Amino acid sequence: MTAPHRPTGEASAHPAASVTVRIQAEDFDIAHETGLLTQGRADVGAVASFTGLCRDEGGRLSSLELEHYPGMAERAIRVIADQAVSRFGLTGIVAIHRYGKIAPGANIVFVAAAAPHRQAAFDGAAFLMDFLKTDAPFWKKEHLKEGGSGEWVSAKDADDAAKARWDETIKPQ
Repeated sequence: MTAPHRPTGEASAHPAASVTVRIQAEDFDIAHETGLLTQGRADVGAVASFTGLCRDEGGRLSSLELEHYPGMAERAIRVIADQAVSRFGLTGIVAIHRYGKIAPGANIVFVAAAAPHRQAAFDGAAFLMDFLKTDAPFWKKEHLKEGGSGEWVSAKDADDAAKARWDETIKPQ
């Protein structure tokens, strides 16, 4: 777990915001992660979350294989998570992304944002998720039930459009 973090130059009457970024092969427990995000925080009024699951693509997929660039992926996600905390006044944010072969129906990604008010929590979670879908250094390959490998999966135009709604340019460092 990453230690609490306050964005540089950001003064706050609240305790430091917690920022957690993990990339792991193991599944995660959504209730546990949400509990950690809010534990000991009386200033949290809302938590908004998103859980992405592996779908079976109409019954043709046996698994989805996710690869990442270790170190680079965590750093890139952390930069955007810090931007979300600063931009939306979040009390905390969590991003957990799995790698390896993921079976249909299994968790792939969890994003949760905590804030004093609901709109900030919704916006913080959506902001981070839109980045994850388009710019995070992950690669996905389909493995088909019929035994072959499908194509490497690219970001979709709809994902790019969702990210474009945020008026600031997102530039991972």
